[in-house]
Amino acid sequence: MKEVRSLFPGTRGHVYLDVSLRGLVPTPVVEAAEAHLRERLMGTGEKAAFQGSVERARALLAKLVGADADEVAITKNVSEGLNVFASSLPWKPGDNVVLCADLEHPNNVFLWYNLRKLRGIEVRRVDPEDGHVPVRGMAVAIDARTRVVTVPHVTFSPGFVTDVRGVADVAHAHGALVLVDAAQSAGAIATDVGALGADALAVATQKCLLSLYGFGFLYVRRDVAEAMVPSHVARYGMDLGTDAGETARSDGDLPYAPAARRFDLGNYNYLGARAAEAALELILDIGVGRIEAHVRGLAARLAGGLLELGLPVVGGAPGAHLAHIVAVGESGGGHHDSADDPAMNALYAHLRANGVRLSVRKGVLRMSVGVYNDESDVERVLELARGWAQGGS
Repeated sequence: MKEVRSLFPGTRGHVYLDVSLRGLVPTPVVEAAEAHLRERLMGTGEKAAFQGSVERARALLAKLVGADADEVAITKNVSEGLNVFASSLPWKPGDNVVLCADLEHPNNVFLWYNLRKLRGIEVRRVDPEDGHVPVRGMAVAIDARTRVVTVPHVTFSPGFVTDVRGVADVAHAHGALVLVDAAQSAGAIATDVGALGADALAVATQKCLLSLYGFGFLYVRRDVAEAMVPSHVARYGMDLGTDAGETARSDGDLPYAPAARRFDLGNYNYLGARAAEAALELILDIGVGRIEAHVRGLAARLAGGLLELGLPVVGGAPGAHLAHIVAVGESGGGHHDSADDPAMNALYAHLRANGVRLSVRKGVLRMSVGVYNDESDVERVLELARGWAQGGS
């Protein structure tokens, strides 16, 4: 991966283990963004070309997750994708949603309680088991009134891989839909919607997709999307044929665009689209299989080394649960960005003071490996942790 690392100047001078917050941006993405801004600066860009970037980014994301381009809507972020999907379903009072809220990002919790206020739905929370989304526990909570089961592909904290397929099989047996938050997985590990059993999946581009804030995607399986009425509409979500310009009018008929395109609103974030296009081209060129093997290998080495130092790695020895996120501390032993354990706070301060970029999430130190990291990064963190554990500096 040496040739890949050279595309990320942000790897120089410090150890960046924070892709789960936001990934480093490679030079091809910066160049693509600068090209778009130059066109805007000089007034030389054409809107049709801007829209071409949107369509290429849509098609590339579809390829990444094993979908058709029409099954991908353009959003601003994961939160918007989750909300668009949830609010467009035909909820009835007494329907329920099942989730393991303690392992979700807060933005995949708030919307369900908001829908409880708006639509009278029931929110069923399932407790995690040893930091995992429990398939059996989710199965117990699902019944004939369950409309949606939502899970993170890789949990917000402590970062374990969810058995999405196991949950999906149970949900589908009861006629429920499966909504996946892929914020921490797409671009780092294989995220194939068919293999996962996902009916819908939301992702944004600032993390493992190596691009900018403000651009994202919502996948919705074609037959599911075409049975839905969008909660918000605009002309880019309509199939207007040849009359698709700025002044297009409706006589009351709403010819929704096919599949997930009906969820598109306008105008698009064209800068984000240009950047996402370049990032997705790079990811697909490298190959997700190669990226996954690389980041999981580094994460396993990091986790194993920290365990050898006697540090409390959440989940213990590396295994199938471990993707690219290594968590140290007591899972749940703190708030969104804090730890209750003074030792973890001290270790965090030590690592940050010595040039390691990482996060604290729900009581644990979260170190997340990106495609741009290498063995030297892992060895530097282990060296610093060893010095701290021995009382040095």
